Amino acid sequence: MRVKSKSSGAVVFLLEEGRPLYLLLRAYNNWDFPKGEIEPSEDPLDAAKREIAEETGLKDLQFFDDYIETPPYGKGKVARFYIAESKSKDVFLPISSELGRPEHHEYRWLSYSGARAILSDRLKAVLDWAHSKICAYIIFRSFGTDFRN
Repeated sequence: MRVKSKSSGAVVFLLEEGRPLYLLLRAYNNWDFPKGEIEPSEDPLDAAKREIAEETGLKDLQFFDDYIETPPYGKGKVARFYIAESKSKDVFLPISSELGRPEHHEYRWLSYSGARAILSDRLKAVLDWAHSKICAYIIFRSFGTDFRN
């Protein structure tokens, strides 16, 4: 399938009692991670930061260097996902100027199993990838090492 468009976002997580909780957004019946279209000449990481801020209000995030891309889906779209740690659960769903309403209907902070239960297979693969990296990060961090960058 030919790639026609690219989007960028992140698996956003926060640690609560040493365990990761994952931020998922719902639009209609579809749960997803925060992401959106990459603007022409925009760096994918900058696009991810912009889209997360626009969709959730979260700005003070720590990004891992790694990313994963989905195989083409829909009409040839590919999504790139980074991993980003948030220190805050304070999400708000702003009104989109283009839509006149919030882009998403709901958000949830979920455990790995809770997130995996509601994601599509395409996004389960992204969650599994991120979860393994985050678990390694938690272990290394307990030894005083930070390997995000």
